Amino acid sequence: MLGCKQVDIPMDPHQKFGIDDCSPHTDVHQYRSLIGKLIYLTVTRPDISFAVGVLSQFIQAPQKAHWDVAIRILRYLKSAPGKGLIYRPNRHMDLVAYSDADWAGSTSDRRSTTGYC
Repeated sequence: MLGCKQVDIPMDPHQKFGIDDCSPHTDVHQYRSLIGKLIYLTVTRPDISFAVGVLSQFIQAPQKAHWDVAIRILRYLKSAPGKGLIYRPNRHMDLVAYSDADWAGSTSDRRSTTGYC
């Protein structure tokens, strides 16, 4: 991924994934490993939380489209190495929280998605 083309956003926010949109991804372990690492990275990079949350819903049966979006997140991370949260010791920190909900926004099962930061 060192020579990859960079992108400005991690995922199209209007992209919807169905259950059987395309062919299954061949290496499920590779997908699960990458999503696990991206989940860990969301602690300091909340800008990728939405995209990683969407992809983590398909961890049991990932498809090629899901893998393509995961790679797009990596391309986004390459374009913005200086972004992110830096936690410093002994500094006064104010806690600010945000939340959002998408009621019945999933086209595959009509479930709601809720997120917080």
